[in-house]
Amino acid sequence: MSYEMDKRFIAILAGIIIILGGIFIFTKASSDNGGGGSSSSQPTNHVKGEGQSGVTLLEYGDFQCPVCQIYFQPLEEVAAKYSKQIFFQFRNLPLTSIHQNAFASARAAEAAGLQGKYWEMHAQLYQNQSSWSSSSSPLEKFKSYAQAIELDMAKFEKDYASEAVNDAINADLDEFKKTGQPQSTPTIFIDGQAIENSAMVDPATGAPSVEKISALIDKAIADKSGQ
Repeated sequence: MSYEMDKRFIAILAGIIIILGGIFIFTKASSDNGGGGSSSSQPTNHVKGEGQSGVTLLEYGDFQCPVCQIYFQPLEEVAAKYSKQIFFQFRNLPLTSIHQNAFASARAAEAAGLQGKYWEMHAQLYQNQSSWSSSSSPLEKFKSYAQAIELDMAKFEKDYASEAVNDAINADLDEFKKTGQPQSTPTIFIDGQAIENSAMVDPATGAPSVEKISALIDKAIADKSGQ
């Protein structure tokens, strides 16, 4: 092989290495942000309440969404108020195009769920949203919440980075697409019917209220029972 051919061969080889390196970096970045791909996993099933009436309130939310954070407390109160009558369910809808840590926070919640502490991490994430939402290394914050709710830290970190957790979140995204609703958080359904946010907001305060949400649940319970 001539000297000129050697140079051309080396240049081609270097180009291939650079391209492959770029693919690896892009793939890793996509993986860190959840990948955004479809999943063959089943959607998550985080539910609390006894559901004696058969009514389910389902929230698709984003832990970094400021509006979801505003809805957090009223929905917690509603879930407690109707703990015997309804099921309260939460699924992931991380809006990664506008919330840089949305998928990462969903990972933290799902990882905690694998130790039976989903709702405890759910609360930690919303109650402390301002401290991690703009962080360049939110995992450090999530680890502190994991410690606060007494998780096995080695398992938490392993699950947080796992493909299974990634797939569960993507399965929720896929399930949301089936609803035909625009991607917006929070999106709330009562027995499969999408509820306009305005129906849950007190006009006097401009904020979601327990009373407004309760009225919607009371109607759903009455409808279910045929009254």
